[in-house]
Amino acid sequence: MTRVRFPTLFAIFLVVPLLEIAAFVAIGGRIGVFATLAIVVLTALIGSVLLRVQGFGILRRIQAETDAGRVPQRELVHGAMILFAGLLLLLPGFVTDALGFALFVPAFRDAVWSLVKSRLKVRFDVGGRPEPDFAPRDKTVIDLDEKDFTRSRPSDSPWKEPNRDE
Repeated sequence: MTRVRFPTLFAIFLVVPLLEIAAFVAIGGRIGVFATLAIVVLTALIGSVLLRVQGFGILRRIQAETDAGRVPQRELVHGAMILFAGLLLLLPGFVTDALGFALFVPAFRDAVWSLVKSRLKVRFDVGGRPEPDFAPRDKTVIDLDEKDFTRSRPSDSPWKEPNRDE
């Protein structure tokens, strides 16, 4: 699993605020303080509307994928990126707003995901233990319907349902 190292976090927490300050100074010097603050408030409002609209849209797509019996991988990733985009737009600043607006564009989200997915490893823990690998060793899957499968229990089985004659 790839971990974010201290120098990377330090750079993010140092570089992003410095870029934001520089953007505020440059833009505020050209259009004025009140117009700059109005833009910051306006982007936060637009971001909250976009988050609501695209968030509900992604929830509908997740529901459609699960109803179709598919795992909504792309939709879940896009949902996380939309949530992150909304957070970025709520933060005051022009650099974070630009990245936040970019994350609302599906093609940009796909490009980001294609760059990031090779570096991620998803692992589930069940009760503090790694989830067992249930994949068949020979990669053969036999899918049975209910009518194709019956289970017969021995008459002396302790798992026999009470008051039921077989």
